[in-house]
Amino acid sequence: MSSKEHFLINNQPFYRPQGNEVVLYAAAYAARLPVMVKGPTGCGKSRFVEYMAWKLGRPLISVACNEDMTASDLVGRYLLDAGGTRWLDGPLTTAARIGAICYLDEIVEARQDTTVVIHPLTDHRRSLPLDKKGEVVAAHPDFQLVISYNPGYQSLMKDLKQSTKQRFTAFDFDYPEATLEAGIVANEAGIELALAAQLVKVAQAGRNLKGHGLDEGVSTRLVVYAANLVRQGVSAADACRMAMVRPITDDADIRATLDNAIDSILG
Repeated sequence: MSSKEHFLINNQPFYRPQGNEVVLYAAAYAARLPVMVKGPTGCGKSRFVEYMAWKLGRPLISVACNEDMTASDLVGRYLLDAGGTRWLDGPLTTAARIGAICYLDEIVEARQDTTVVIHPLTDHRRSLPLDKKGEVVAAHPDFQLVISYNPGYQSLMKDLKQSTKQRFTAFDFDYPEATLEAGIVANEAGIELALAAQLVKVAQAGRNLKGHGLDEGVSTRLVVYAANLVRQGVSAADACRMAMVRPITDDADIRATLDNAIDSILG
């Protein structure tokens, strides 16, 4: 069995609250309620969960969900070794046993027949059946399940069932307000606040095109990438094009619009 210490976050993650989400999450954890974090790509969902695990002093086990992930990838499987077979717990089972926060990132990427295995952990049962092993794991009293996804990519094929959604409390995340976001970028990349504010203005120009040629806005993560390039000596304009325009679109007209915005904002 894995030890809790292996999954503890020892150094404080940098996080700046956008509202009262820290207090609300702490209340949800105190009640051991499952939490769902919704918001666009790169807006700070994963960082928030890491910060809360650190703040609460709880081990964190994170899983990046994908369409090939099976139930066995979450709960565990038998493996062959020199002595025959042995059982290896998956990340969800490990978290349930040791009392960790289990964070399933971008849960909608996983197949629906995989996500149903979390259901017994999100109601009064707080248990995880290991059918292949013939065992039912009773969740540790400190265990909590957290999931995240991007509502902007919802579709008939990629959405959570109501039977899953209604097992969670939920937060809506968005990109931070401009002044707050500039402070985050300046801290993360170690650049001047005034320059960070200009980079955020460029990002906002891209976000204004969401639904008008862009499926998704420029994430805070990409703004930080641009700031890191500037710190390496790249011009701010080139950094914005490389980190905030080229990754999000191949459409020539949209690229031209954003390039013009960069020239206008950065001079």
